[in-house]
Amino acid sequence: MPFCASTCDFCAFYQEKPRRGDIDRYLSAIEHELALLPPDRPADTFFWGGGTPGLLPAEDLLRLGENFLRANTRPPEEWTVEMAPSAVKPAKLAALRQLGVTRISMGVQSFDSATLEALGRQHSPRQIYQAWEAICAAGFPDTSLDLIFAVPGQDEQRWEADLAEAVRLGPQHISTYCLTFEEDTALFVKLSKGKVAVDPERDAALYRRTWRFLEDHGFPQYEISNFARPSHACRHNCHTWRMAEWLGYGPAAASQWHRRRFQNPASLDRWAKSIAEEKLAHEQIVALSPEMLFADALVFGLRMNEGVDLEENSRRFAVPVSSALRRLGENLHAEELLHRDGSRWQLTLEGRLRADAIGSAILETV
Repeated sequence: MPFCASTCDFCAFYQEKPRRGDIDRYLSAIEHELALLPPDRPADTFFWGGGTPGLLPAEDLLRLGENFLRANTRPPEEWTVEMAPSAVKPAKLAALRQLGVTRISMGVQSFDSATLEALGRQHSPRQIYQAWEAICAAGFPDTSLDLIFAVPGQDEQRWEADLAEAVRLGPQHISTYCLTFEEDTALFVKLSKGKVAVDPERDAALYRRTWRFLEDHGFPQYEISNFARPSHACRHNCHTWRMAEWLGYGPAAASQWHRRRFQNPASLDRWAKSIAEEKLAHEQIVALSPEMLFADALVFGLRMNEGVDLEENSRRFAVPVSSALRRLGENLHAEELLHRDGSRWQLTLEGRLRADAIGSAILETV
């Protein structure tokens, strides 16, 4: 099976101008963590994100990347770096190209000033266009743009204008995410006070509009939130949805490795201190049974348009397909939420709109 490596959450302590000492401590700890938890085979993909190491200065990006390449013994097939528009600088892009990074994913979220303000984003539309121009000039083989919809005050016309602008810029990949209200955010406070409201019917309409618009403009959907030109799907994410193994390095990084899931401490201090003491302070450790992996392979695999092969996964994880699971498939098919072709299951468009509920039903059944 493919294997992935990732690093994340440098910005756990990068809310303001970072101290040089903190950057050096982060980079040194990553180097030592790679030695403490070395991969037992080369990773097929690298993914830097979830806290965006792209915030690092160019010389530090080089140092971080060289550590990963030494640990991996060969360049990965795909190497993605997430970047915020305000973090994109020509010197950083040159360093990433020198390392062999193949894919830049930029978190645009919106091209509309009012929508960005509602989201509390720090960048402006002007910064987005400046960053995009620099990324294109650097010549990365793959580029991706992330957008958010169902933002308070954002109507269908403003959302479609964002989609149209993303298509016009010409990336190979577009990701669209429905806004979620996370605790300890300004939007969550507004939700709790009734100043904004969740509207499931509106959200469903926006999902349908998004999928239709991007399909019509040459970006077929390959996963509920992801769309790509042919042959430009994100391989790293596909590996994780198919329940491959991955190792995460850095504060808050998550791993699925040797039938266990675990996470690093989110605190830079706790994580770096444990590494300095030659220890791996893994948290939330879960032993993965074959049944858990089988269920997760179905739940996450069904998010992809290609679907899952029930019998193939049954053999892979040595878990029999229960009569209850087969009945669930029959019921979903009867409700036109699931298409079946032999042992292959694929969610219909309406099924993809209810993927979370279907996933919960599978977890209760396996």
